Amino acid sequence: MRRWVRVLLCLVMIAPALAAQAAKGAVYRLPVHGEIENGLAPYLARGIREANAAGAAAIYLDLDTPGGRIDAAERIVDAVRGSDVPVYAFVNPRAYSAGAMIALATDGIYMRPGAVLGAATPVGGSGEKLPEKYVSAMRGEFRALAEEKGLDPRIAEAMVDESLGAEGLAKPGQLVTLSTSEALRVRYAKAEVEDEAALLAAVGLAGAPVLSVDINWAEVVVRFLTSPMVSPLLLSVGILALLAELKAGTHGVGALLGFTSLGSSSGRASPVGLAGMEEVILLGLGLIAVLVEVFLLPGFGVAGILGALLMGAAVVLAMLGSFPSGGDVVQALAVLGASVIITLAVAYAWLRHLPNSRRFAGLVHRESVQAAEGYISALPRGDLVGRQGTAVTDLRPAGVALLDGERIDVVTEGEYISAGSRITVVRAEGYRHVVRPVSA
Repeated sequence: MRRWVRVLLCLVMIAPALAAQAAKGAVYRLPVHGEIENGLAPYLARGIREANAAGAAAIYLDLDTPGGRIDAAERIVDAVRGSDVPVYAFVNPRAYSAGAMIALATDGIYMRPGAVLGAATPVGGSGEKLPEKYVSAMRGEFRALAEEKGLDPRIAEAMVDESLGAEGLAKPGQLVTLSTSEALRVRYAKAEVEDEAALLAAVGLAGAPVLSVDINWAEVVVRFLTSPMVSPLLLSVGILALLAELKAGTHGVGALLGFTSLGSSSGRASPVGLAGMEEVILLGLGLIAVLVEVFLLPGFGVAGILGALLMGAAVVLAMLGSFPSGGDVVQALAVLGASVIITLAVAYAWLRHLPNSRRFAGLVHRESVQAAEGYISALPRGDLVGRQGTAVTDLRPAGVALLDGERIDVVTEGEYISAGSRITVVRAEGYRHVVRPVSA
């Protein structure tokens, strides 16, 4: 038995070393499939870091994408350019828009038969072409990448701006989209390869082991939270949880759930470092303003409105990229509006139906209950009517007052009475002791 334990311990100790040895000299495969968004960028950056740390022989990006967010593509390009290990692009079978920009950043583009590369003019959320400012910025990115790799920059620019055209590829008014044969002819592609084995042979690594990097839990969470269907739900859950916590008068699970949901909705990429400081700061200031309104100031005034606006701004900014269009702004505002509608609808149903629910009896205080249900009303205190005292706490409208040395829970008729003010009891209704300020 001891012998087997020693063998097991030895295997546990040498397993990391064996894994590292297997990774050294291997080729890392990183798939870039589907839309390029903020959840994909940190995954690819991590995969490139791991390949560099393991001493991999090469990395190849398996590209099959219609494009996506420019800001996410920029982060991927930065990771590719910062790699000490050679990074190759395998267009399998298409790399449009942001995918073409990523391919241009690699150390070599390889395309399967019938593949396409290009069509990179920046468009907004509803498919409209962005203004010249954004087109110019994208054109400059493509030109710089092409020049860095020794490629004809005019072709790269023509992928972005249809007004340029490219001789033998596209007339002015048409975007350049290179087929495999065209990319080979203008030297944008290194070779035509059928599959992974042909790709490895083309880069001089035939027979090398191939390792695929799996997406981790944080990246799965981010890709889920970045879904436009999830954002309004997170906002609604956060707002409702905080309202429930304030109504209950405690500081526990509701507050934790509320702050977590709001934080996830505005800085939802934070588990992998995508949340911008601007959004986090705005969200924090908004929450502080709301808490000031709730705990320090009466009613619903400037602080509450300011807090709501700041949190709304944080949510909208978190959903916009580096090149937001009018459509992107409209989409972000639509998500925020949907969350407000969901919140109001749930709050209305909650306030209307929950007090009468038997399942949640006791969770919400009702105006009246029956003795048969196990409830006993507080003893009448008619002797308090007409007595004067001092408000121990702010009455907003409920609080505590001191009447002839006795601390009594009191409530105003709706107005705010500050601590230290003189009050008089005007009605005693069971446990409710209604007070008014004493006129000077």
